[in-house]
Amino acid sequence: MPGFAKAISSILGAMRGEDEHQFSMTQTVLSDPVLTQKVLRLANSGMYSAFGQRINTVTKAVLVLGTEAIGHLALGLKLIEELTRASPDSAIAHVEMEKAVLAGMVAQQVAASATVRDSEEAVVCSMLHTLGRMMITFYMPERWTALQAVGGTGGEDAAAPPVLGLTMEEIGRAAAEHWGLPKNLINGMRRVEPAERGDSFTHEDWLAAVSTMSSQCASSLWNDDEAGAANVRALASSFSSMLGVEPDHLLSAIEKAKETAAADLSIAPLAKPAEKREADIATRRMRAEGNKVLLSGVSDMRDVATTANPGQMMSMALETVYQGLTFSRAVAFLRNRRENKYIAKMGLGNGVKDLIGGLAFDDTYSANVFHASLGSDRVIFVENAHDTKFAPKLPQWWKETLSSARSFVILPLSSNGQPVGFIYGDWDDSFPAIHLSQTEFALLNDLRALIVKTVVRRQQVEMAAAAAKPR
Repeated sequence: MPGFAKAISSILGAMRGEDEHQFSMTQTVLSDPVLTQKVLRLANSGMYSAFGQRINTVTKAVLVLGTEAIGHLALGLKLIEELTRASPDSAIAHVEMEKAVLAGMVAQQVAASATVRDSEEAVVCSMLHTLGRMMITFYMPERWTALQAVGGTGGEDAAAPPVLGLTMEEIGRAAAEHWGLPKNLINGMRRVEPAERGDSFTHEDWLAAVSTMSSQCASSLWNDDEAGAANVRALASSFSSMLGVEPDHLLSAIEKAKETAAADLSIAPLAKPAEKREADIATRRMRAEGNKVLLSGVSDMRDVATTANPGQMMSMALETVYQGLTFSRAVAFLRNRRENKYIAKMGLGNGVKDLIGGLAFDDTYSANVFHASLGSDRVIFVENAHDTKFAPKLPQWWKETLSSARSFVILPLSSNGQPVGFIYGDWDDSFPAIHLSQTEFALLNDLRALIVKTVVRRQQVEMAAAAAKPR
């Protein structure tokens, strides 16, 4: 593995603090574009989202997570990259690789539950815990077949000594020692049996315990069935004392890791790749058809812009966005200056008729997403309305009436710099996660402009009529 052997010396050098260690680590990661992308992706993933900030540069990742953390992440990611490159078409090898990644996800969540410092050590130890299995599947697939012939599927570790003359653990540790990995990581790779903590229990013992449990959890979670779930419960119970975490908390941590893996991994049954592909294809087809609806609707509105009144244009716009973006609900609000309110006037979708009468709010500015959109006259798209960090930006009237929405869009309508209303549309959880494209934003802005043009024309007619009245 010449690529890994070359990278590891510079990563370890940066971790040891040679020269300016923070800048050295940044340079080391940036020297490999693939590694840069993977480190940034992982630093922004659910595994590290507790840091609560977007990380866009490797320099910031090093500052926020620390040199040791980035070094550990880089080691694990670089190893998996090299293994993937060595055997790009082996499904068995990829399964072992993704089990290792899943083990790292479990370890990170467990370490967070145990409030252990340097949880990245636990992540890397758990990723490397099955290094022997990864090495055999990637470089000696014929020996893997022989192991399965003797031990059966799942019995490869037990068959290793008679077939290979070494245990899987010995193979993995020998490779790690040859590459010069830190001793604390190598010691943490060893397999242990669950037991009570002794007087001489060390941090390295804890790493070995969490990596053993995490790798076994990954195997049990893999098939996403009841038998695997039962094994996970048994593992949580047996390792609880050793890890210093209650069984219920362990199970909660493992469930969080499983949810992350279901979103991030590609092969595991728990990720349901076939179902995801079908849903993705269906969504793309739906979006393509929807864009055609938006284009046609904007074209129809442009055709009648000189003759239609604002109410007719608003109705056409509401129908266009409802159909074109496949909203669960779409509602048009108009500003009533006499009552100093924004009041819902028309809507489409399930249950909207029953809601219309209660959808109104004051036009006096308050710090929420609706007034932000109206004040800036910009389309606002909210991807996850249930994000706890976003909750303060949602007004109470929305929480009481429309909170079943997962995502929503606000299309403000302004005339001469003053808001006159807006169109609101949302999606509930039955619709796949969505991101609006630049094309869709452009069409929505065209649609807004056509409505506003009609409103301005109506205002000009009313002003002319008022001026013509005898005084």
